[in-house]
Amino acid sequence: VQPVESGGDLVQAGGSLRLSCVPATIFFREKDMKWFRRVPGKDDELVAQITTGGITDYADSVKGRFVISRNNAEEMVYLQMNSLKPEDTAVYYCDDGTGMWGRGTQVLVSS
Repeated sequence: VQPVESGGDLVQAGGSLRLSCVPATIFFREKDMKWFRRVPGKDDELVAQITTGGITDYADSVKGRFVISRNNAEEMVYLQMNSLKPEDTAVYYCDDGTGMWGRGTQVLVSS
């Protein structure tokens, strides 16, 4: 079983998207949640993370534009992405602490 990400799309620069993740772990409330992104030819980038207590941290490249959140009742993780830039183009993956990633969701930002 893998996490399932959704919400990716083609948007213009300056636009917004909200990514969603259905984690695979049954220990959701005990796990920190993370969003990574992958661009061919580059190292995977940790974009945002949120602890079980709701403390968040972001890559400098997205700080002030992206917001990670979690809903413990629904066991969902979200990534609100605002003021998108072409360099945000990537496949985004949810890391639910199980060590397995899903198929990801593609974000394309046109200039």
